This record gives sequence, C-alpha cells and structure tokens, in this order.
Amino acid sequence: MRRFLSFRDFDWWLLLLLLAMCGISLVEVHSTTVHTRFASFGPKQMFWVAAGVVIMFIFSKVDYHRILDWAPWGYWFGILALAAIFTPLGHDALGGRRWIKAGPIEFQPSEFVKLVLMMMVARYFANLGGRDLTWRDIFKAFALVGVPMLLVLKQPDMGTTLTYFPVLIAGLFLGGISLRQATILIVCGTALVAGVWSSGKLLKPYQKARLTSFINPDNDPRGKGYQVKQSLIAVGDGGIWGKGTEKGTQTQGYFLPIPYTDFIFAAYSEEHGFVGALFVLLLYFFILMRLIQNAQTAADLSGSLIIMGIVAVLTFQIAVNVGMVIGFMPVTGIPLPLMSYGGSSVLFTFLALGVAMNVRMRRFVN
Repeated sequence: MRRFLSFRDFDWWLLLLLLAMCGISLVEVHSTTVHTRFASFGPKQMFWVAAGVVIMFIFSKVDYHRILDWAPWGYWFGILALAAIFTPLGHDALGGRRWIKAGPIEFQPSEFVKLVLMMMVARYFANLGGRDLTWRDIFKAFALVGVPMLLVLKQPDMGTTLTYFPVLIAGLFLGGISLRQATILIVCGTALVAGVWSSGKLLKPYQKARLTSFINPDNDPRGKGYQVKQSLIAVGDGGIWGKGTEKGTQTQGYFLPIPYTDFIFAAYSEEHGFVGALFVLLLYFFILMRLIQNAQTAADLSGSLIIMGIVAVLTFQIAVNVGMVIGFMPVTGIPLPLMSYGGSSVLFTFLALGVAMNVRMRRFVN
C-alpha cells in the first residue's frame, strides 16, 4: 500500500537551522550596508530568503525522480544560457560577463547550472547500476561536467568554475571509482594543473595573482595582498566577543572589501568575535550532518547521490570562503552559502535544499 507524502516527513530541524543561518545573514548584510549606497541590500536579501523558502517547499513536493527525468533538458538549456552570456543578452559586472539581463530580469545562469549538474551526475551514476566504473564511464562523467566548466571559466568566473568540480568528485566516489583509477586521475590532474599554470593561456594574470597573494599578503599590502590583509585585520580585531553590530572599524570604515558578499565572514567575525564565528561554523556543521543523515536514509542510489552532491558543493564553498577570509586559501570570489548577499546564490541553495528535502520525504514511499 502506497504511503502518501506529508509535511510531517519534512525535516523541520534542518529548516530551523537554515532559518537561523539566514537570520544571521540578514543582520550582517544590514550591518555592512546600512551606511552605504547599498542600504537596499538588506531588504532585498530578506526578499530572496523568503522566496527561497517558498521554492524549497514547492520542490520538496515534486518527485525527484521526475526531476531526474527532466535533467537532460535542463542541462542543454543551461549550456545554451551559459553560451548566451557571450551574446548581447550578456551583462558585464565586477570584471566579468556572468549575468543575463532581459529588461528588469537579471540572473546568473552559472549558479543554477550547479543544481542541473547535480541532477545529471546523480542520474548518470545511478543508471550505471553500481557496477565497477570503466575508464569510458569516467571520461563521460568528466565531459558531462567539463563543458559547463569551460563556459563558466571563459566568462571569466574561476570561483564558480571550481564549485562544479566537487559534484564530479562526489559522483565518482559514490559511483564506485577504484583506488587505482583515483590515483591515476590525481597524478594526471596535478600534471594538468601545472601545465595550465605554466602555459599562461587559460589563467589571466590577475587570477594568478589572486591564487598566490594569500601566501604572503605583506609583499604587496596595497595591491594584490590588500583584500587578504584587511580581512585578517578584521578577524583579529574581533577578539573573543567582537565589537558589536555596526561597530566594526574595518567594516564600517570601508577598509574591508565587499563585506556583504565574499568577505561577509570577516565582517561577522569582527563584529561578533571568535564566539560568533564558532557559532556560525557549528551551524554549518549541523546543517551538513543533517544532510548526510538524509542521504544515508534515501530510498535509492540516485537520492543519495543528489544529496551528497549538494553536501560536496556546500562543503567546498564553506571551506574555501572561510579559508580565504583567514588567509589559508586564495581569493576566488566564492560566496558563503546562506550568508553572502546575492539572489542567485540564495535561490540556488534553497532550490537544492528543496530537492534534498524531496529525497528525505520519499525515503519510505513505495
């Protein structure tokens, strides 16, 4: 007998954690923009969060198997949208051509392609039936993810390009890649990265500077190392308890670059100190652990692959953004999920989490 879906199966604890994180985001976006020309970003972020929650509930009721069936259409639409950026529909901003603008509507296709890739990778490996992967299977998976990666890299948007890679890694790992195959890929990947770095054709000079300036920002504190240097000062100024909302000298004095997006964790650390930063990291930990638990109870391999793809992307974004803020990772422009300002990023995250909720709600459905 079929067990009908009910919102009783919804992961309300996960929703509570998400709303707590979004509440922190709203306070911090307001704090970092209230005395600037971007003061409208606070209300806008509130709108994006509300819209994201609605979208999450909607997608939690749509059978994820049906979404998997639609994934190939979404994949080709995403490829066309990424290609359309290089037409007159594309819009330049912040040193890159990453948005499509049609009248009052403006969106970043690369964010939503992430979710499409999660669906396609889950569908691909689930259709393999759990058998041992051949090199042909692996190369097909690389091609599947590689095409949109190259299009996004051309924009150029290295940060978003890098977030596609964890989806592939999670798929290969759960899809059954052998240790020998993984070792060969790591060796070849290392050689490829070294070749790309030395060739100077794919990476622009400013991108290379971003990737190396974090190692010793004092070498060029007013130039390439400025962002990392100011971020480290902001984090250190926070001390144990922080200086309080709207009282951070680095943030309110406009020394910290774009504190409402890439460096929002640095601004939050300055205003709320070590204790506040630790609380945010614990919230992320509980969110990720809750998602992993839902992946373990999924009804099939495709459901587990979907959720673990989401976990891989979120973990990568959190690790890179926080590492960037404290000087352990290069500055790549990757936003902090659920915290950084941005409609495309917020909607993508809630859309992905809605699909994860969908998998959880169907774990006992025949």
